[in-house]
Parts: sequence; C-alpha cells; structure tokens
Amino acid sequence: MSTVEALPPADAPEARGRAKSSSPRAVPVFGTVHRAEDRQSIFKPMDLNLIIKLLEEDDLDSEEKQLNCIKKLVCCYQNGFPLRDLSQIFKILSLCAEKIEKQPSFVDPASDIIKLFGLPFLKKKVSDEITYTEDTANAIAFLGKLMEIPSSKLRIQICKCIVDFYHTESSKKHIPGYQQVSSSYKIKMAEVGELATSMVQSVLLTENQLVEKLWVLKVLQHLSTSDVNCTLMVKAQAASRICAHLNDPDPSGQLLFRSSDVLWNLLEKSSKEEIVPQLSNLECLLALKDVFKNLFMRGHSHYDRQLRNDILVLTTIIAQNPGAPMIECGFTRDLILFATFNEVKSQNPLVKSLKLSNAYEDFELKKLLFNIIVILCKDLTTVQLLIDGKVILALFSYVKKAEKLKIVEWSAAQYEELQLHAIATLSSVAPLLIDDYMSCRGNAQVLAFLQWCDHEDSFFIHGNSFHGTGGRGNKFAQMRYTLRLLRAMVYLEDEMVNTDLCEQGVIHQLIGIFKNMINRLDEKEEAIILEIQSDILLILSGLCENFIKRKEMFGAEGVDIILHVMKTDHKKLQSGLGYNVLLFSTLDCIWCCILGWYSSEDYFLEKEGIFLLLDILALDQKKFCNLILGIMVEFCDNPKTSAHINAWRGKKGLTAASLLIKLWRKEEKELGVKRDKNGMIVDTKRPLFTSFQEEQTTMPLPANCPSIAVMDVSENIRAKVYAVLGKLGFENLPGLSAEDFVTLCIIHRYLDFKVGEIWNEIFEEIKLEKLKLVDSDEDSLNFIIAASENVGKMVASLQSEMIESQARQDVQNEQRAYAKIQATHKQRDLANKSWDYFMARTSNAKTLKKAKRLQEKAIESSKCIECPQNAIYHRTIIKGLNTTVPSGQVVTVESTPARLLGGHLADTDIALKKLPIQGGALQKVKMKTLNEPKKGIPI
Repeated sequence: MSTVEALPPADAPEARGRAKSSSPRAVPVFGTVHRAEDRQSIFKPMDLNLIIKLLEEDDLDSEEKQLNCIKKLVCCYQNGFPLRDLSQIFKILSLCAEKIEKQPSFVDPASDIIKLFGLPFLKKKVSDEITYTEDTANAIAFLGKLMEIPSSKLRIQICKCIVDFYHTESSKKHIPGYQQVSSSYKIKMAEVGELATSMVQSVLLTENQLVEKLWVLKVLQHLSTSDVNCTLMVKAQAASRICAHLNDPDPSGQLLFRSSDVLWNLLEKSSKEEIVPQLSNLECLLALKDVFKNLFMRGHSHYDRQLRNDILVLTTIIAQNPGAPMIECGFTRDLILFATFNEVKSQNPLVKSLKLSNAYEDFELKKLLFNIIVILCKDLTTVQLLIDGKVILALFSYVKKAEKLKIVEWSAAQYEELQLHAIATLSSVAPLLIDDYMSCRGNAQVLAFLQWCDHEDSFFIHGNSFHGTGGRGNKFAQMRYTLRLLRAMVYLEDEMVNTDLCEQGVIHQLIGIFKNMINRLDEKEEAIILEIQSDILLILSGLCENFIKRKEMFGAEGVDIILHVMKTDHKKLQSGLGYNVLLFSTLDCIWCCILGWYSSEDYFLEKEGIFLLLDILALDQKKFCNLILGIMVEFCDNPKTSAHINAWRGKKGLTAASLLIKLWRKEEKELGVKRDKNGMIVDTKRPLFTSFQEEQTTMPLPANCPSIAVMDVSENIRAKVYAVLGKLGFENLPGLSAEDFVTLCIIHRYLDFKVGEIWNEIFEEIKLEKLKLVDSDEDSLNFIIAASENVGKMVASLQSEMIESQARQDVQNEQRAYAKIQATHKQRDLANKSWDYFMARTSNAKTLKKAKRLQEKAIESSKCIECPQNAIYHRTIIKGLNTTVPSGQVVTVESTPARLLGGHLADTDIALKKLPIQGGALQKVKMKTLNEPKKGIPI
C-alpha cells in the first residue's frame, strides 16, 4: 500500500481524527519544527495501487468512478508529485492514454495530470534525486511518447509542461516534510530520458497542425540550448525535418523565427559535419531559397532584415558543402543577381524595383553576398553563372577612389569596408574569369588604383573592419588587398595577363612602391608593411621567372631592394611580425629575378650579396638552408662567385667551406646516418644510408617511379652541399679542421656513393623479381657493387690516416707547449736566483766584498796582458765605489719617498726625458755624480 502526502483540498476532519492516535514527534522541515499532529492534519493519504487497479478494468460502467478517482488524484497532488510516486503516477497516465482512443473523456484528466508535471517535483530525502533517477527519466521520456496520441489539447499541454521545466520558479509555500527539486534536475532528466528525440519525431506528427507545430518548435527551442539534446536532435534528423518546412504558411511569423533559432542552436552546439549534410538536399535548399527571396523582396522591418541575414548565413554554411545542389535549385543564380543588382543594371523582375538602404542590416547583407560568391566560385560549374551575372564588372566598380554612389550612398566607413571586401572577392573570382577580367581592362584599373594607394594625399581610412586591420589613417589596407589580387593573377602564369602587366610598367611601379614602404616603415604598422613588401617580391618573382628581358628590367634597382632586405637585423626573424616570410620572398626573388642575368649577378656580387647569403646560412636555421644552398649552386656558374665565397669569414674566423661541412654533419645527424665518434664511415657498403632508408623495404618499382635512393637526393641538403664544394674545388679549401677533412672525404665521394647505392637497389629488385641475368651482366653488376664498396673502404682508410696524423700532430703540439712552459719556468727560476743573489749582496757585507773581488778579478782578466806601444791608458774603475753594478752620471731612483715628490703637479726636467719613474713627478733636485772624471770622458 503506497501512501502519498500532499496538501489537502477540503476534507480535513477525517485526517484530524486519525491524527489523535499518533504519538507526537517533531519533524524539522525548511528550518521550521512541525509536530506530527500538524503534519497529519495537512496531508492526506491516497492508495495509488487501488487507482491503477481500477483503471485496468475495461468495464464502461466504471468510467465515471475512474474519472472521479483521477480528479481526486489531481486534487491531492496539486502542489507537485513526489519523486517516489512518479512510476505509479505514470502508470496511471499511461492507462489513461490507452483509454483516450475509445473514451475521449479521459483527455481532460490526462491533461490535468500532465499539467501537474510542470510543477517542481518533491523529495522527502536528499538522496531521492539519485534513488529515483531512472524512474524520473522514464517518466519524462514518456511525455514525448504521449505526443503520438492524436489529441491537440493533450499535445499542447505536454509542450506547455516541458516549457515549464525551463521557467518554473520555486514556490514560496512551505510543504512540511518535503523539499522542492530544482528545475535543473528536470532538465537533466529530460536529457537522460532522450526527450529531445521524441519531440523531433513529433514534428512530422504535427505537420498539418500549425498551433501544435509552433508549440513543438517552442519546446525544441528550449531543448536545443543543451549540447546533449542537440546531439540527440541531430541523430533524429532534426535539421532536415525543420528546414524542409521553413516556408510553410504561418500568418504569425513564429514558424520561421523558431525554426531558424533551433537550426542556429544545432549549428552552434553540435557537429557541423553532421548537420550540413542533412541540410544539403533539394527540399531544404528550395525552402531556404523561397524564404530568402520573400524576405529580400518584401521584408522591410528591422526584424525581417535580421532574419533575412540569418538565413543567408545559414545558406553560406550549406554552400561550403560541395555536394549541396545550390545550382540545381536555382539558388546560386538568385544569389549572384542579388549581389550585383546595385552595381550592374538588370531587367530581372526580382530586382527591378528593389533598393538597398544604408541601414546596418543591408550593409551586412552586402558583405554576406560578397562572401557567399567567394564560396560559390569554388565550384567550377558556377563560372558560367558568374559570367552571366557580370560579377567582375560589379566588383571592379569598387576598385577606384572613394566616391558617392548613385544608387546607394554608403557612409565613408561602409564604403571603405565594402571596397576592401570587393577587392578580396576579386582575388578569388578574377582568376576564374580571365576573359572578363581582361575585357574590363583589369590590369589597368588595378595598377591605377595601386598608384592611388601609393600616393600620399589627404585620404584616411577608418580601419574598423576585418579587412581594414592595420590600415587606420592610411591606405595600407587597400594596397594589401590590391597586391593580393595582382599576385593571384600573376601566378596563373597566363602569358596574356603577365605581358599586359609588364607593358604597363608594373615592374618599375612595384619597385618604387617597395622603396616607399621602406621609408614609411612604422612600428605600429610594421606587420602590414612587411606583408605588402613580401607580396611585391612574390609578384616580381612570378613575372621575371624564365624571362630574361624582364630580369633586365628588374636590374640594379631591384637588386638594391633585395640587398636592403637581406641586411635586416637577424634578431627580427624571431619577432613573429613577418620577417621570415619577407626573407623567403626575397630568396625566391633572387632565384627568379637575378640568377640568369649576368649584369644583375655581377652587381649582386659587387654589393657583397654572397656575403649576406652566407651570413643568413650561418644562422643555422633549417628552413632557409635548402633555398640558400640552391641559390649558391646556381651562382657558382658565375666564375666570380668562388672568390667571394672563399673570402667570406664568419664568427671566430669561420670560412664558407667549414660552414658547409658543418651543415653536412648536422644534416646527417638528423637523418640518422651511421658515423663513429670521429665522423668516419661505419658501413662501407652503404655509407650514405639514412635511418628512414633502413626502415623501408626494397620493392620493385616502375621505370618512371624514382626509388628511395633517388628521392633522397632532393629531400635533404647533402646534394647541394656537394655541388657547392664541387664548384669551389675540394682542394686548398681554407680554414678546415681535421674533423672537417674527415667529413670532406665523404662529401668528395658523394656521387660515387650515391651511384653505388642505386646499383644496390637494382640488385635487390632483381633478386625480388627472381630474374636471371646473363653471365656478362651478372659479372658487370657484381663488379660495380664491389667497386662501390671498395670506394667506401678506401675513404674509410683515408679517414683513419687523417685521424692518426692528426693524433700525432696533437702530440707534437702538446710536447711543444710543454717545452715552452718548461722554458718559462726555467727562466723564472733563474730570475729568482738572480734576485736572491742581489738581495744577499745588499744585506750581507761579506757577500758584497766577495762579489766585488770577483768583479775586479773579472775586469783584470779581461784586460790585455801586453799593452801596445804609444797607447793611452784610461782608468775604467771609479775609486771608492762600493757597488757591484755599473754606474753612470744619471741615477734612477725607484720608490722615492713622498716628501721628495712635491705633489702631482710638480714641474720637472727629468719627466721630459721619459725616464722610467714610479711614484709621481720628481722635484728639481740637484744630484752630484760621485767620482766625476777629470777629462770629461763619460763612464
């Protein structure tokens, strides 16, 4: 027996009578203490199982009794259903639903029960939400199944009930013994019970009932605010079912609004990859087309214009799907017409009397139409429609200086944004419509507009739009998009277009613009200026490649701008502003505009261009190495290049040859080539094999397919390093270490090793294909493979000799260094002994006398024994001298006492003689020489 407690309607005496036999106890609810007598006096028990049993009876005579029971049930639960009774309540509701078909009188009671589901559920315990999760989810899911009953009143009530899930406010009325469940719990249970799936299926059930359909769409609006529900709706094909009925009759206008809102929620909260295919069918696109045309031609209110733009954005998303039948349904033709009718006169009745205002919604519409043209032109079948719609002519109406339009007077900011958008659209459309582009004199218009962009006048743009980024207060934004258009046309490699450009002087004009950009470089606009410069160099590369005459036009003036970029501070390459892209464009320009024209090459060399290239190569940035080495290979065909390369010096005296060899070693390390610690060959049979080649298995390939060994030549820089060093010559390379010479042995034999590698592949393929060679071919093949291996052994032997020789040289250098150190120490010891002897003579009289006797003895022994006749004898010894060092007229005093100095500014004659004086300037002191000789002979 299940007993439910709810607020009583009127018959409370019976309840009060039963309460007397109950023992009093306090029950706290909502912070208030209620006694059991009070609680029993408010709530009334009801036997739900008895009602279920009664409803299961099929006796028609009991219908009135059944209806009365349901009315009492509704009256009993007027404050909401407890969670623990939901399973029985829905059992009762399902029994009522089964009787509706034969007994329509059950519609109202069922509606009354469903209405109570809009109230908050009640819980007796906090754990009830978890305990009765499954029952609650099943109960709410059952609401969706009840939509199958063909009763308008019941369906509307179900929809109202579900909408109340999202708008129910907690009642302020306290219900003793119960707490209200939050509305988010109902919403969560609706997700668990997959209510959204049932409601999507109800769209078809209400197809011909406008009121019911609007209520279902309102429910789907609320349900689609959840990611989980959106996923369920997408699986139930909600997008296609809703979109197909967008144009159904609806005087109220709610159908279109609610349907578009649901579609937007689906796009935002679920996967576009699943939704767009649902919408990419003929039925949906026809509905979108009719709705858009109707709103475009007849919508005048602010709401209609917003809705029109939303439909166009939705169409744009669908148009990105290549499988969407945009052309088949005629939508593409209408969109092109609507996009161009302002600029190109049309007699089509759809736009004959149509005008756009400068209102914000119409301005957004114009941008959206430009945007969808870019998307539509990706389908080449649209090209003829673009030609018929005169799209190029319409877009070129914006490629000119800002003027007031005759049809729509846009504001300055609006026209600026439309102008930029139109030029950006031309970049995508014009390459597909070359004939229309040339018939509109596209090159002339673009170059004239580019000249206006480069001219400094009083025009300043606002730079508020996406396309106007970085162009506030100048014309950089217009110049950027115009150059993009020009680049797109040049890289078509259409000879008619490029020849026309060159005849109109585009090369000199672009070089002039580049120079002006150098002078106008500003930190605030640095990124956009670098982008403009990069585009200019790419356009020049596209024009001059393979055309000697155009390279001549590029000339020294063009080489100067190349050299200017290459002299940029290398630290800026890491700034992220676009210097990397500019440098790539510069290197490409060297390849296309300078190489091949000897005058430009010589001028580049004279201006130390090779030095600049090697400076960039020395930065050791892999992204530049391949391109720079390719340029150097081509430059080496010029006989003047080798001298410049050999003359270059990097940091710490690094030479070009040493730099190239270091790049080779680094490349081999990254490729996983086997080398020992000294850089010697490990595998003489396959000395160039990379780790990738070892992982690949040899397989027979057609003759026109390059093998792995052949592809390896173009996939790394080793071949280019070999080519450059081959041009320089492998002998007499300056600045190489022993390690460099060891690596140079491998580089020198690169071509031989690569040929042997290819022959090994041929040998392996023959074995895999189980071919039998004739004896002579087999002998030749074996000889070639053995010769290749012998070359590897020879190089390895040569490397060993070099390493041994270097080891011996290192030992000799070490011995010389030790000998030098030993001599230094010996000299220091002698100096110390001399000083000790000097100090002994100074401090010990006996030592001094002994030294004096030795000195006199040495002097006497040095004299001649027999003096020649008539010879004049001069005394060389000063009498009474007590020193053992040579003396003269000048005495140098070291460490003179401060009292004799007279200060730092004292004048002295001795200071002018540049004598070795310590302790400051000397005073003028008269010094008397001891034992001055009488005859004036200096001693």
